[in-house]
Amino acid sequence: MTEFSQIRAAVIGTGFIGTVHVQALRRLGVQVAGVLGSSEARGIERAAEIGVGYAYASLDALLADDSVDVVHVTSPNHAHFPQVMALLDAGKHVICEKPLAMTSAESAQMVTKAKASGKICAVCYNIRFYPLNQQAHGMVAAGDLGRIHFVTGHYHQDWLAKLTDWNWRLQADKGGALRSVGDIGTHWVDLTSFVTGLKAKSVFADLTTFLPERQRPTGPVETFSSAQGATETVPIDTDDSSAIIIRYSGGAKGVMTTSQINVGRKNSLIWDVAGSTASAAWDSETPDHLFIGRRDGPNEVLMRDFTLMNPAGTRAATLPPGHVEGFADSFFNFFRAVYVDVCSGTRGADSTWATFEDGHYEMLFCDAVVKSSREQRWVDLGEH
Repeated sequence: MTEFSQIRAAVIGTGFIGTVHVQALRRLGVQVAGVLGSSEARGIERAAEIGVGYAYASLDALLADDSVDVVHVTSPNHAHFPQVMALLDAGKHVICEKPLAMTSAESAQMVTKAKASGKICAVCYNIRFYPLNQQAHGMVAAGDLGRIHFVTGHYHQDWLAKLTDWNWRLQADKGGALRSVGDIGTHWVDLTSFVTGLKAKSVFADLTTFLPERQRPTGPVETFSSAQGATETVPIDTDDSSAIIIRYSGGAKGVMTTSQINVGRKNSLIWDVAGSTASAAWDSETPDHLFIGRRDGPNEVLMRDFTLMNPAGTRAATLPPGHVEGFADSFFNFFRAVYVDVCSGTRGADSTWATFEDGHYEMLFCDAVVKSSREQRWVDLGEH
C-alpha cells in the first residue's frame, strides 16, 4: 500500500461523520493535523474527546496552515460551498461530504473551481467502496448483465420517525430544500449511476412531509442521538419521504423511494438492476453478499471473496473472505483510493471515487426532484 504517513489532513466538522473521517484517516496512516468545530470551544472539546491534538480557532487559521495537504469537509450542507471555495483558493486538496452544495448553481461553480485548481477534489460517496458495489460496476462494464433495462430500490431509515427526533438536516436553510432525498437519496442516485453507468434524464417525484411540526431541543443534538431537555415546537417543510420515477438516457427506467421515518429500518439501502441477460442486487445491511439472477441457469449469491471477484471488486477488498467489511471499512477503502491520487497528483485512469462533476449531477437531480414535486410533472435535469 502507498505510504501516506507524510500527508497531513484536517477535518472540518466534529460530529458523527467527522469522527468517522478521523478514525478512517488514522487507520490509513494519514496524520490528522487538527479539526475545526462549529465554534472554537466546540472544536477544543471534541478534539479532546476523539484524541486529536489540535483544534483550529477558525477557518482562516486552517487556511493559513501550509502544512495541511488535504481537508475533509463534513460540516452542515450550507457551509460546503464557501468552505470548499476558500480551501481551493488556499491550494488544498478537498474531500467534501455530500450533497456537494445547496444548489446546482453553487455546485457548478465548485466544478469550475476544482478544474482550475488542479487539485484532487472528491465527493464523499463512500458507499461506492463496499467491495461488491465495485464488483457490480465491473460486471456491468464487462457486459455481464447485458443491456440495462430497469433500476429499482430504496434508502430507508427511521432515525427521524418521532416528533422529538431532531437534527440540523430538518432545516432547509442548513440542509437544503430536500432532506430524505438530499441526505440519503443522493447516495442511492450516485451508487446506481456508478454501478450502471447511467445518468437520469428526467424525473417524476412525489415528496411528503408526514411530520409538519417537530419538537426542537434548545441545546445541541448530535446525529442519530435523541434529544433531551427543553424543546420548542417548530414547523418543518423538508421531505420525510419520497417516491421518484426516473427516465435514464438510453431508454432504461427506474423507481426509487427514500424515507427517514420507516420504523425499524436503520440504514437500508437496496438497489436492484435488471439487465437483458442477468440481474444483480445489493443490500447495505448485508453488504458482503451480491445477488446475481439468471433466467437459464441457477441464481447465485456471491460472497465477498477476492479470489472470486473481478479486478474492480478485488481492488476495493481489504479484509479476508468471511470478515465482513462494513460502514467504516467503506470510508477506509474510499480514502485509500483518493489518497493514492493525492500522492500522484492526478486522478488515476482506474480511479472510481466520485468527482465534483458527479456531485454536480446529483444536485441537478435534486433540483429536478423539487421542481417535479411542486409542479407534479416530469422534469428534465437541468431544465431550469
